[in-house]
Amino acid sequence: MSATSAENSSAREQALPPPRSRLRAWLATPAAMVLIALVLRVGYIAVGHTYRFSPRGDNFGFGWETGRIARSLAEGHGFSSPFVRDTGPTAWVAPAYPFVVAGVFKLFGVYTQMSGFVLLVLNSIFSALTCWTMFRICEETVGERMARWAGWTWALLPYSMYWAARWVWETSFSAFALSLALLLTLRLEREPRMRTWIWFGATWGVIALANPSCLTLLPCCGLWLAWRLNSAGRPWFTGAVVAALIFFALLTPWVVRNERVFHRFIPVRDNFWMEFRLGNSVNANGLWMSWFHPSTDLNEFDLYARVGELRYLEMQKQKALDFVRAHPGRFAELCVRRAIWFWAGTPRSTDVPLGLEMRNALFALTTVLAFWGLWLMRRQRGAWLLAMFLLVYPAIYYLTFPHPRYRHPIEPEMTIAGLCVLAAALPERKRISERP
Repeated sequence: MSATSAENSSAREQALPPPRSRLRAWLATPAAMVLIALVLRVGYIAVGHTYRFSPRGDNFGFGWETGRIARSLAEGHGFSSPFVRDTGPTAWVAPAYPFVVAGVFKLFGVYTQMSGFVLLVLNSIFSALTCWTMFRICEETVGERMARWAGWTWALLPYSMYWAARWVWETSFSAFALSLALLLTLRLEREPRMRTWIWFGATWGVIALANPSCLTLLPCCGLWLAWRLNSAGRPWFTGAVVAALIFFALLTPWVVRNERVFHRFIPVRDNFWMEFRLGNSVNANGLWMSWFHPSTDLNEFDLYARVGELRYLEMQKQKALDFVRAHPGRFAELCVRRAIWFWAGTPRSTDVPLGLEMRNALFALTTVLAFWGLWLMRRQRGAWLLAMFLLVYPAIYYLTFPHPRYRHPIEPEMTIAGLCVLAAALPERKRISERP
């Protein structure tokens, strides 16, 4: 080797940072957060054997109504039969996730352990990707330091792993998709590119087909964008029209299917009044009254099978509205109870692996931190948009009934807000800097 080559090689080696510095730099990237989050979640699934669902009730706990519809799809019977036996076409749940489950069933078997493992890993991928969206949201609002905190908190927090690693449901996807919608909204407000408008419309279209309960946030994002862009004198109308066309293009095939099958306009799913009924009756206490549900009561299921889905839901609607008309004060009291329990934890044990008191204490603590954090970041860019996620999204559950799972889609935003409290407690030189 020539002296010149040796000198160049030595110079390159001196220019490279030491391995420990390279590791620290890599750990500060969202790619590291996503990768480690995924490894932890898959490890949880493997070590905890969470893919071994109980076979009781003909495997109903493996996805519940989603699993039943997916089995029907996989066996060639169409989008139908959400309960114990064949009852014909349904719109009981939104279509996106049952089709995903059905695809896994086709490849790995109906209700098999391998299917359970694959589905929980898919959930875990969405949960891990939420680290990336949280990181980018913080970059857009409260700074890179907070971005690292938020990404690693979500990656390592045991509770953030629970729904992905144990439930065959769209919960983890909803959390990821809503955080992506928030990120796209912030980016559009900063730089309204047509490509971002296209992603915005497509993201909300997929959200509608996966969890239409989240759609209450679509007008919040749209109106906030229109206000901010219009105030800045920047164009937004054409992009908004393109986004709307993409949104409706994704939704239209399912609406047409429902019109042809049920001869009625059903945008996504039809079971709202069943959910409303499950939380509202003379004997209600604000929680889920499972004895009214066709999946748990054979008399209710027999009635559902005999009169058909739409007629059955119309009957539940009438019963629930009769209760509200006859007992408006009691209904208002139940709504207040449900609002408190949504944020402070339900007074009934669930299968979340924490004691009831511990779980509710953590629920209350994270709620206090989230709203405190919102107040602290009120002058930050996007603070009011983030506040709408926490204020508007839960409203539907105040009317129906709360469950710990229902809060998870907005827990990434709650985590970001809550971390602002911790950031404010640091010495002045380490605090997050405000951005316009």
